[in-house]
Amino acid sequence: MSRHYPFCLSTLPTVFFAASLALLMPASVSPLHAETAPQQTAQQAALSDHAKTENKTEKKPSAESAPPQAAQTVAVNPAAQKGITGKAIDKVKEVAKSAGDIFSRVPCLPPKGGSKSMGSLPHVASKLVAGQPVVIIAFGSSSTAGYGATSPDFNYPNRLAAQLRRQYPTADISVVNAGKGGEDAPEMMKRLQTAVIDMHPDMVIWQVGTNAVLRNLDPGETAKLVEEGITRIQAAGADVVLIDPQYSPRINEHAESAGKMMTLLNKTAELRKVGIFPRFAVMKDWHEKQSIPIENFVIADGLHMSDWGYACFAQLLGDDIIKSVGQIKLGVNVPADVRAYRPM
Repeated sequence: MSRHYPFCLSTLPTVFFAASLALLMPASVSPLHAETAPQQTAQQAALSDHAKTENKTEKKPSAESAPPQAAQTVAVNPAAQKGITGKAIDKVKEVAKSAGDIFSRVPCLPPKGGSKSMGSLPHVASKLVAGQPVVIIAFGSSSTAGYGATSPDFNYPNRLAAQLRRQYPTADISVVNAGKGGEDAPEMMKRLQTAVIDMHPDMVIWQVGTNAVLRNLDPGETAKLVEEGITRIQAAGADVVLIDPQYSPRINEHAESAGKMMTLLNKTAELRKVGIFPRFAVMKDWHEKQSIPIENFVIADGLHMSDWGYACFAQLLGDDIIKSVGQIKLGVNVPADVRAYRPM
């Protein structure tokens, strides 16, 4: 009896044809190559970029792709490690340089006539003395978020953080930016718990009142909300510094409301024994006493601060924070009822 192998006989031509076609077909149109080629290209590009950023050091197989024996013998290239460290140092130098260069044409000077300290900052000072981490929350609206700055590095919380780290190089200082554009006291109070108190800050810098002036909100109601917020922040164990509205064309259009707002914020600061940095008065001094054109510190929208404006504001605020912390560290007795900043 003869044996038949229908499967083998019927498929042999097909297999032979497929194999022949595979030999003739260009690799670029093979389905397998079409799926993996982009991935290979991306990997090659990544390896190429990596090689360039590591000062063109010799490429080493990764621990994931190398055989087990190779993985055991792969060592960190000292030259590559030096390149990474060098880049980190260069970045620090670049930020420090940008912080200084911005004052090369227009210096950042304090208000003429001197000023009184914003008072003591006992929670921040005690943490620094104890060598413990310090958490500062910058709470506010768009000028805290940094609208108008050309880079996040140039907003005031980041500028302030850089200054404090230069002053206290061994300290662990974090400045958290909790600014949100368009808000004022009513909206800020709704997120006070989650954005501020739950972060367990040692200090809260609260910029408030600008949008209240622009929206014609009742200054008295704003002051009540701010007082309530300060009470809650203090109960959570944090120092507080208030920041009032900025001196700018848009705010100056509401001069009466702005004046009432600043008066009430100062009274609230006195009542709750907290510091207040008078941004409006400081910026007004820039223009009227130091003869700095408004366009040097306010952008074209007539409201938000420029890189220079944020930088000088942060510098002066940082100077006062450092001075206030220094009073505690040096044992200077600061009366509890003297905590409000008084310029000029």
